[in-house]
Amino acid sequence: MLSSVAVKRLVSGMCRTAQRPALIGMVSARGYRGDSPEDTKGDLIEIPLPPWEEKIDEPVEIKKRRLLYESRKRGMLENCILLSLFAKRYLNMMSEKQLQQYDRLINEPSNDWDIYYWATEAQPTPDIYQGEVMDMLKEFTKNREQEQRLDAPSLEYLEKEIQ
Repeated sequence: MLSSVAVKRLVSGMCRTAQRPALIGMVSARGYRGDSPEDTKGDLIEIPLPPWEEKIDEPVEIKKRRLLYESRKRGMLENCILLSLFAKRYLNMMSEKQLQQYDRLINEPSNDWDIYYWATEAQPTPDIYQGEVMDMLKEFTKNREQEQRLDAPSLEYLEKEIQ
């Protein structure tokens, strides 16, 4: 024969089990839906960004420093590493036309993932961004020298250039 304590445990366990599907159903109905066909995405908020404007009459040295900073401070780590290393290698060798292309490329698109997908050739590059600099970036992204690219470069190399 079962003791009264064992019976209470058995009955309370059965009651909890009977209630569990109802609770799980309630939680999953309020959970994340992802990209389901019923998702209208009405709850997404898109923050409008001001349009990119080319900085005319900006001295070349100031433009290079600004672009170096903007290459390092991205919205995602992958682009921070990729663009800062690219800028370290090529920025000082770029012509004014190439600097303009690079400025447009890293500042006009509102989504950093777009730049990443174009550079890695996961998606085709729109004609407006396709050019000499984009070709350089795509080639750099292939990392044919198999460099270890785990972090953005330190800024110590800038001190050497100033001296």
